Amino acid sequence: MRKPRNFFSRPEAERKWMLENTWCDHCQEADLGMSSPEEYEEEGSVFIQGTCSKCGARVVSEIETREIK
Repeated sequence: MRKPRNFFSRPEAERKWMLENTWCDHCQEADLGMSSPEEYEEEGSVFIQGTCSKCGARVVSEIETREIK
């Protein structure tokens, strides 16, 4: 089940990095940018979904978090 999350509650620098560091399957290019971001959780994983800034195709990335020790 898909559970919405608030992407805009993340720090600005983190949001900016996520929106700039993307991969578009349609363009087959990295770092084209993403607009209209939506964050959600599904089956224990967190994703961000939006629109490729170059071609307008749907872009989905899994967000991985790691603890810094």
